[in-house]
Amino acid sequence: MSQERFPAASKRSSAKNNLSLEQMIAASPGKTPIQMLHEYGTKIGKPPIYNMENAEGNAHLTCFIFNVEIGAVTSTGQGLSKKAAKHKAAEAALNILKGEPGMSLPFPMTEVSDSPKQSQNQSNPIGTLQELAVQKGWRLPEYSVALESGPAHKRDFTVTCRVEAFLETGCGSSKKIAKRSAAEQMVEKLQNLPDRSDAPGISGFRWESLKNSAAEKITMLKRNPLSIPNTDYVQMLSDLSQEQGFEVTFLDIDELTVNGQYQCLAEIFASPVTVCHGTGISCGNAHNDAAHSALQYVKLMATSK
Repeated sequence: MSQERFPAASKRSSAKNNLSLEQMIAASPGKTPIQMLHEYGTKIGKPPIYNMENAEGNAHLTCFIFNVEIGAVTSTGQGLSKKAAKHKAAEAALNILKGEPGMSLPFPMTEVSDSPKQSQNQSNPIGTLQELAVQKGWRLPEYSVALESGPAHKRDFTVTCRVEAFLETGCGSSKKIAKRSAAEQMVEKLQNLPDRSDAPGISGFRWESLKNSAAEKITMLKRNPLSIPNTDYVQMLSDLSQEQGFEVTFLDIDELTVNGQYQCLAEIFASPVTVCHGTGISCGNAHNDAAHSALQYVKLMATSK
């Protein structure tokens, strides 16, 4: 358990020391809860002591838990950085000292990010990402909860963020934090793209174009059944996508089916995007099954009236 103590502050004037906690808050605009608690602790002769209780998670996402002691008051805070956790702990302590533990104190302060990668000019990555998509003429970001794990009192969430053919994942102790993390990673990816690069899969391909296409692969698909044993549907789908100008990606699903089979998704990047599911006794078989389903969909779209 690590322990941190703030250095003793210089002596304040008697007028300053006579201020109540609420008066100190009102008289100190722009200060964070950590700064306010330190000033108040120094005033009463009991500087706050911060202890890191725990750090949970993995190298990519760690949740820190800090407690703070100031006199007889102890409070706890958690966050995705040490600073955020100490910020929450200090804020809780100030609320207790003020006598309203359920209330938030009315002092202005710079928001502390709940993510160690959060930059000051990106306080709202979800909004920033939406603006980027609009500027580029892309569809708005799509978010979905991919996984929920952990006990009921300490859930962990994984949220995916998709912008056209780009996919990023974020994790957190709440859906909101996970969504924010996914958006932040997506913003970073898009901002680091070369100037002339565009989102993959934005080819202008529309399903309606299949109906009038006389190309070799799509013509064979229209005429021949999709029930021939030992067919490599993955290769067939790949050949068709190259001919017609759309993109296909396969996404493996970590969880097995109730029957113990592998699962995957085949995504066809067209307008609109189409997702097909596949299962099998191996990862390769699952891919082939998903490709088979995708080909059935393509055939349906090509032959529908």
